[in-house]
Amino acid sequence: MHNQESSYKAIIFDLGAVLIDWNPRYLYRKIFSTEDEMEQFLEEICTSDWNEEQDAGRSLLDGTEMLIQQFPSFEAQIRAYYGRWKEMLGGEISDTVALLKELKDSGKYKLYALTNWSNETFPLALMQYQFLQWFDGIVVSGREKQRKPAHSFFQLLLERYQENAAEALFIDDNLRNVNAAKNMGIESIHFLNAPQLKSELMNKKILN
Repeated sequence: MHNQESSYKAIIFDLGAVLIDWNPRYLYRKIFSTEDEMEQFLEEICTSDWNEEQDAGRSLLDGTEMLIQQFPSFEAQIRAYYGRWKEMLGGEISDTVALLKELKDSGKYKLYALTNWSNETFPLALMQYQFLQWFDGIVVSGREKQRKPAHSFFQLLLERYQENAAEALFIDDNLRNVNAAKNMGIESIHFLNAPQLKSELMNKKILN
């Protein structure tokens, strides 16, 4: 059990949908005339599985050309995915960023990001979101050629920064990734929203 003082030393954040509002719909609402057409395109053509292959290190060019060969009539829409990728970025999720700042200001914890993100697009996020400078380390799947939920990807972060799984807390909106971390002995929070995260951090005595 954790007493008044938290026994955590490292807090590991996912970025997309936790701290950064990234959504391909922001772009594709401008391209398709109906929500149905857009959803069908994102379910059947530019799928999240396809995007994750670029997050795992496949080049944007290879991913794009492969899809165009499969769906030539959607060439323009497919090229827009990375050609206009910046239009998928919303703002920072300010309530969660405020919690990150509280953790940073407390000086008690090492803060890390573990993100499934293409190494080719991540520099755009680094330029746009100042708070990414607050982390003690960021591990990007596209750079490492592996991604969540692979145990080896979590292990890479722990070893690189000499952190102990038993003293780390992982926060992600994707239950698949949360379960993978738990299976490795990393206590985890399934992120739903900032108020829920704040109350869990208070329960764990990480925030007052």
